[in-house]
Amino acid sequence: MNRLKAAAVVLLAASAISTTHAADWSRFRGENGSGVAAGSTPTPVEWSESKNLRWSAPLPGPGKSSPIVVGDRVILTCWTGENPPDDLKRHLLCFDRNTGDQLWAKEIAPTTPDEPFREMFTENGYASHTPVSDGERIYAFFGLSGVVAFDMDGKELWRESVGEGTDPNNWGTASSPILYKDLVIVTAASESTAIVALDKKTGKEVWRQEGEGLQSTWGTPVLAEAGDGEQDLVMAVPGELWGMNPDTGKLRWYAEGSQSRSICCSAVANDGIAYVVGGRDGGSMAVRAGGKGDARETQMLWSNNSRGGIGTPVVADGLLYSITGGVITCLDAETGKQVYEKRLAAPSTPASPNQADRPAEVQGFGRPGEYAQGGARGGGGGFRQQDYSSAVIADGKLYFVRRGGDVHVLATGREFKQLAVNKFAGDDGDFSASPAVSDGAIFIRSSNKLYCVAQSP
Repeated sequence: MNRLKAAAVVLLAASAISTTHAADWSRFRGENGSGVAAGSTPTPVEWSESKNLRWSAPLPGPGKSSPIVVGDRVILTCWTGENPPDDLKRHLLCFDRNTGDQLWAKEIAPTTPDEPFREMFTENGYASHTPVSDGERIYAFFGLSGVVAFDMDGKELWRESVGEGTDPNNWGTASSPILYKDLVIVTAASESTAIVALDKKTGKEVWRQEGEGLQSTWGTPVLAEAGDGEQDLVMAVPGELWGMNPDTGKLRWYAEGSQSRSICCSAVANDGIAYVVGGRDGGSMAVRAGGKGDARETQMLWSNNSRGGIGTPVVADGLLYSITGGVITCLDAETGKQVYEKRLAAPSTPASPNQADRPAEVQGFGRPGEYAQGGARGGGGGFRQQDYSSAVIADGKLYFVRRGGDVHVLATGREFKQLAVNKFAGDDGDFSASPAVSDGAIFIRSSNKLYCVAQSP
């Protein structure tokens, strides 16, 4: 087996001090990428220009990256340029979470020529990676321009390249960085077909793990409790789920099960179990972390043909939710059995639990090769006009942002119940980012604006 090539490892002191707080949403999809907000502060069901819209702030350009919330700061990225990549500029912006006032803006010029803005790449753009923060620094990934660290006032501290390759699917790069101890871990699938760990204080490369199985992978890794105080770094790749040692990058276990030739979504972890909902070709599974080698027989709890999409699923109270093509699927997280599958109501149509279910069709089975390289990895077609955001859960409610700006609010639980569909009046931009939630406030960005919605006093 050669799923991952031998890692180049430098031993590193592992202690770290984090100054983030429980209510912070400091990375893609919040705490460990779960998509579930901490606490029980009430969040709004409905909002409009005159109700529960706390503020909005204009953005200089588009982006599919999500906002993060650290203390009283909201941070996000975007890009500008009339003729990219020739005049491309990326921007790191910081706003006051209470007022929406812009506190500072940092312009990041490319360090190497970037991918041309054409074909499928126009569906992605140059700001799709969500930054991450430990409360002392901000770490942003800009593809070919590398990983850049800033202090909380926007001062650049270091910059490190993780590769100079480009995506053979012509879609670009999207995986977001995460933090583990003193490491910034980045999935540089397009740039170098590798997962790379950098010292978060210096930017020095600590380990690099290459693997051709990372091709056609756009998800972000998560950490799963593996027992005895250990954690696995879990990554969904075409055809498989991987569990790695986050200190070294070495592969600990793998589980075949997904049928997808490409993976846009991330895995999610809950109580030591990693879940992945397969892409367009189907194949979902739940695997208990802590295995060794082939984990299919010993660690896999269930697998089925449920099909996912671009967005990452969310797990809460024993239920696994995923949304694709305007259809929400709810599975029992313990068994993988379907609880319900319903189409979301249109804004002008009242929600009804009796709406027609979507047929559960599965197209083909492309078994991955010996080294998790995938049967016939494709890419490209089928992504246009799909929803890119991932659902989040807060205060017993599920929030999902559709690309056209409709925000669906559902009650969590075993019964399908749609509570509201909200829009942001006058904004015809692209809503492809996942929301951030902190202390009852929901932060949603379009290609035009950043919004904060919260219960009015």
